[in-house]
Amino acid sequence: MGKMPHIQLPEDLSVAYAVLPGDPDRAVRAMDFLEDAREIAFHREYRSVLGKFEGMEVLFLSTGMGGPSTAIAVEELARIGVRAAVRIGSCGALQPGMRLGDLVLVSGAVRDDGASRGYAPAQYPAIPDFGLLAACRDSADEAGFPWHMGIARSHDCLYGDGNPQIYEEWSRRGVLASDMETAALFVVGGLRGVRTASVLNVVSPWRADVGESVGRYADGDEAAAAGERNEILTALMALKRIEQQERREKSL
Repeated sequence: MGKMPHIQLPEDLSVAYAVLPGDPDRAVRAMDFLEDAREIAFHREYRSVLGKFEGMEVLFLSTGMGGPSTAIAVEELARIGVRAAVRIGSCGALQPGMRLGDLVLVSGAVRDDGASRGYAPAQYPAIPDFGLLAACRDSADEAGFPWHMGIARSHDCLYGDGNPQIYEEWSRRGVLASDMETAALFVVGGLRGVRTASVLNVVSPWRADVGESVGRYADGDEAAAAGERNEILTALMALKRIEQQERREKSL
């Protein structure tokens, strides 16, 4: 059997559930949460780890930064049989009262990115799979993690000169957070039949300097690091709920 050209995973990998961090190093850190974990490929930004969570086989695959590389990952995962995928990423808060390390469970994404527009016109909604989103909510609740649910805005320009004004405008419209990948994930997943959800970790407070905030996260800020642990566990617990639900449905 051949391998996917970018993620370098074999066509016959036969894993149904995936967690998608952006950062390749986050895929390695996730090994602490898995049994029998092993790295199986690392090509470009795509680093993959395979292991088990409570007996469920699960794949962690990093997607890099931005919509284009995320779209490629979802395309190739769909081709090897992945049925459900949860993004675990970082975000900037667009509302006051959101703390570092809080989780954002994304109920829909503003498509201010280029990748999702390459797939479908603006009228096509960027939304998660409701069942998977509900599983993320229930899992975060069960674990006692702080979370918010609402709309995120995905964009392509982290350091744009007009960003402060743009953030203010979307904040006034009630958007909770800003990232670079969720819209592409939702659109490509919807078109390719992959159930998707996005769980984001607040690493930059509302109206904070994004570059400085990301730097603190990279240096191991305690609250942001706790948020990363929480989003990993939320994604794993949610996928386990989906696996159990699918087993029950098959037994009927």
